[in-house]
Amino acid sequence: MNGNERKNIRSGIRVAIVLKQDQDTGKLTDGVVRDILTKSPTHPHGIKVRLMSGEVGRVKEIHG
Repeated sequence: MNGNERKNIRSGIRVAIVLKQDQDTGKLTDGVVRDILTKSPTHPHGIKVRLMSGEVGRVKEIHG
């Protein structure tokens, strides 16, 4: 599924995000979505979410 579309993301699903400080390396962080922070239906760099751990980043992969 596409991490650039808000409709594919909901609270409680497992995703891989890239944190702001990891954008240069592209290192992914796995976690479970707590909040969706992007209001628009799509975003070219990925929908911004907050994980249960409190980390914030843009969704690159959706694990379901």
